Amino acid sequence: MSQANIPDITPTISLSLTQTIPLLLDSIALEELALAHLINSEAEKTQFVLGTLTSAVTLSPVVVSITNLLNVNKSVRRTLQDVIKKEMLLQFKFENVLDLLGATSAVTLFPI
Repeated sequence: MSQANIPDITPTISLSLTQTIPLLLDSIALEELALAHLINSEAEKTQFVLGTLTSAVTLSPVVVSITNLLNVNKSVRRTLQDVIKKEMLLQFKFENVLDLLGATSAVTLFPI
């Protein structure tokens, strides 16, 4: 998996508002990508335990008990709850950026 590239920023930061908005949107997109990877890994964890994960690597079958399944389910549920919380925070961040974008457009269209 490759890392995302964000432009080099020197210690002396001098960004205009129009330069800041794309960086904020990039940060939201990168966090969304990370959350997508977490969701995918939780799905693969569940598939592995259930024995439905198709893979080139063959692992010896593990005896799965109801207790083990419930523990995995509890772990997946907790992780997904945390992902949902983060999604809500990202939604708020995105709405703030949209408000900032609207305010910027109004200022450029109707200068005082």
